Amino acid sequence: MTTRAIRRWFVVHKWTSLVCTLFLLIVCATGLPLLFSEQIWETFVGDDDPPYEVLPPGTPNASLDTIVNKARALYPGQIVTNVSPDDDEPAVLVSMAPSWQALKDDDKYPDRHSGHWIKFDARTAKVLKQSRPADAPEEPRTWTGIIMGICTRLHVSLFAYLPGRLFLGLMGGVFVASLVSGMVLYGRFMKRLPFGSVRRDRASRLTWLDLHNLLGAVTLVWATVVGFTGLVNELQTPLFGLWRVTDVRQILKPYADLHVPAQDHLSSVQAAFDTAAKAAPGNEVTGLSFPGASFGSPVHYVLWTRGATPLRARLFTPVLVDARTGELTGAYPMPWYLRFLEISRPLHFGDYGGMPLRILWALLDVVVIFVLVSGLVLWVAKRKIATDARLRALGYDLDDTDRVMPAGSALAHLEARR
Repeated sequence: MTTRAIRRWFVVHKWTSLVCTLFLLIVCATGLPLLFSEQIWETFVGDDDPPYEVLPPGTPNASLDTIVNKARALYPGQIVTNVSPDDDEPAVLVSMAPSWQALKDDDKYPDRHSGHWIKFDARTAKVLKQSRPADAPEEPRTWTGIIMGICTRLHVSLFAYLPGRLFLGLMGGVFVASLVSGMVLYGRFMKRLPFGSVRRDRASRLTWLDLHNLLGAVTLVWATVVGFTGLVNELQTPLFGLWRVTDVRQILKPYADLHVPAQDHLSSVQAAFDTAAKAAPGNEVTGLSFPGASFGSPVHYVLWTRGATPLRARLFTPVLVDARTGELTGAYPMPWYLRFLEISRPLHFGDYGGMPLRILWALLDVVVIFVLVSGLVLWVAKRKIATDARLRALGYDLDDTDRVMPAGSALAHLEARR
């Protein structure tokens, strides 16, 4: 590697690291509580759901039509928007809203929520719990809810919604560039030293530098994966938007001018679930959206199905069922870029391996925080030194790049120049 190449890699690593460090510290710090959000809620807020009724084993579930009709009876002036069976419990979540227009208005004002939900026992169709409707008195917020809400919005968008998402996605790409450039420099620097050397008998700055380099190299693969998948996740809004204006628009074009029928004239919800299960063999149906949804058809149930195995659990296939007749319209696998997005999510959040993997993700997160802080400390301490002097202090002999200068000589040379 030539002297010019070393200088260029060093400058790339320095500035990419500096540009993204502050934002990555925010993302890493807020990501720690989000890894254990379920446990935090259970510990500080608890579960106020009533216990499930004890029934004989093998008790069949109630018809989804019965559950939907009960939801409508509770709120006769509202519409049902979604029906979602729970993955882990014998429960069904029914989402409702005053109207489709109210939900569209919510998209313009993210802090406003017109919809609410009702949780039913899937076997008895009894109400277990409800969220607060929009016209109900506001419930006091807990400190846990406030703190977790702040962490979530900082981690996802820095409170800046879509611009914040895109900006953090850019920072994820810059972070990956800093990792690659740092590994190139570390490989060159460690050419004449055993891998993982930490020189504790030298100046304290050298010890910090060696720890920074070593921990950066150890977490390189994990940090690259998390950084890249974080970038992909931040692009979910434009990627889904691209899908809607291309594939979805073509599929729904014949129905675009039709009116949304009244919900009491629609076909059976239970039958739509059964039809979707047959249309996507090997998949399980995870939810149903009613006609009129902003991303759906004015006359179709949109049912989401996913693979039943761990490897395919993140691959979703939407199925359209005509809500007027109950007939299948078609199953439409999602494009490759959305499948890539869905696969990247568990790699970013570490939520596919249970608590052991979450603990590992948390430990690696803490190590990356140390790498970021140590890099910032090293830069602040030596920010007035020229690039060539820093490279010589790192062990590079810029006059003969095939020979690595001993670290002690390099530091002596640096002190002499100061």
